Amino acid sequence: MTNSEFYRDTWIEVDLDAISYNISQLSEQLHKDTVIMAVVKANAYGHGYLEVAETALESGAEWLAVAFLDEALFLRKHGFTAPILVLGATRPEDAGIAAQHGIRLTVFSAAWMKAARGFLDHETLNIHLKIDTGMGRLGFTEKNDLMEAERLASDYTQLQIEGAFTHFATADEPDRAYADQQHERFMEYLNVLNHEPKMIHASNSAGAFLRDNTAFNAVRFGVSMYGLVPSGDIRSEMPVRLNPALSLFTKIVQVKKLKQGGKVSYGATYTAGQDEWIATLPIGYADGWIRQMQGFEVIAGGQRAEIVGRVCMDQCMIRLPFEMKEGTTVILVGSEGEDRILLDDIAAHNGTIHYESACLLAARVPRIYRKNGIKNKVFNHLN
Repeated sequence: MTNSEFYRDTWIEVDLDAISYNISQLSEQLHKDTVIMAVVKANAYGHGYLEVAETALESGAEWLAVAFLDEALFLRKHGFTAPILVLGATRPEDAGIAAQHGIRLTVFSAAWMKAARGFLDHETLNIHLKIDTGMGRLGFTEKNDLMEAERLASDYTQLQIEGAFTHFATADEPDRAYADQQHERFMEYLNVLNHEPKMIHASNSAGAFLRDNTAFNAVRFGVSMYGLVPSGDIRSEMPVRLNPALSLFTKIVQVKKLKQGGKVSYGATYTAGQDEWIATLPIGYADGWIRQMQGFEVIAGGQRAEIVGRVCMDQCMIRLPFEMKEGTTVILVGSEGEDRILLDDIAAHNGTIHYESACLLAARVPRIYRKNGIKNKVFNHLN
């Protein structure tokens, strides 16, 4: 059995052409020398590390970015030689292995640099200084600490400052006042350095599309690479149209007629108001189709069908408008004719954001990849 086979009637389809197209749309908004850093953390937002990384690099991205060192090492293990930046925190004792594999690390304090020195033998570690300008998360918050970090790098040449960056907390909101403040703080911090780093980056997807003055010489392209608008609040401001890359499908595995008064699922929370057709789908919260999806409508046989009863670990049930055949394809994310279900719709139903909805999709759900309009690859994590 190979990882191109799967034996369940639930799967994700990823349109690699859409990812390539979205990168091209970003490229047209940037100065020609601006480096695109494709953010492929969290299994490429649920789309698949390897396939997305390969497509991004083929489509004009020059760098990759991940959250943790394990992700970067996974990409190196699978043959990726492009520069990779770890955006999150890495333990000082792991600086050596990062350097051995040419992986760039984020540094957020002079104390981290002092600790990391003892774990570097003869390797050079390229680092990017993370400056907290208002996110309240990882990063330098004191200019003296930033200056000390630069001094340590000059004294200990195996630590090379390659870049400096920050992260905007409100880039995806219409009111730009706070982002402007962060930009000003970032410039103040950069000005205390004696030497400007080679790479300076601040813009995420929203910033890259909507804030020309924050592009510097590199941008981190994340959620919009996957065809998702950073937030609904700025949808009307987006200068380009993006193509969503991910669709989610399942099939009806059983159809039964439920008599009026019949119950569905755990807790017997749903009662049939009349004789109804109920279909069982082989997808549940262990796949990322969480319990809050109860009451959401999917597309079955070209018709809307509501999820009734509690979503189970591996299954859920829908109420059909009429009897349908077992094996009928059901669209959970995607389109049929004029009808469409977006990750945004799922997020709105669950009171969250589409980032989370995509990232929740479990590894055990097989992925089918399409390129040049045809099926290019199938990946089953369980094989």
